[in-house]
Amino acid sequence: MGANVEIERKFRVLPERLPPLSGLQAKRLSQFYLGEGFDPALRVRIVDETQAWLTIKGWSTGLAAPEFEYEIPLADAREMAQVLRASVVVEKTRYLLPQGSLVWELDVFAGANAGLVMAEIELDKEDQVVDLPDWCGAEVSTDPRFKNINLALNPYRDWRDQA
Repeated sequence: MGANVEIERKFRVLPERLPPLSGLQAKRLSQFYLGEGFDPALRVRIVDETQAWLTIKGWSTGLAAPEFEYEIPLADAREMAQVLRASVVVEKTRYLLPQGSLVWELDVFAGANAGLVMAEIELDKEDQVVDLPDWCGAEVSTDPRFKNINLALNPYRDWRDQA
């Protein structure tokens, strides 16, 4: 199958600037990481309690990162969480918001990362021009604190400055 190269930009969304979410397609995501390493990151994601995916993400260079993703049986994902004692979990609801030819993903975090709202946009190339909606706040694409693996290890609730 080969690696997919994921090119994405990430932005903070302040709760007061959050666009209306009712009526948008949404998915409930719960994900945990295997091992302690960051390169590659091994993630298991459960989507809406109906599907599961194993993702291997390589180290980012700029906005791009290699990514291998495989659907796995839901029962296997649940067993991995239990047997491998996945105690660091990232929980969020992802809303899909079409804007022109692109689709924004708005992630409203729950659990240890409650209060954090992020917007992501996947691009075809790193220098692709994107019209930013007015609800996009500061860009955090290269800020390692906002990588999901880091949010699992150092959740938003523990940040002193709530950057």
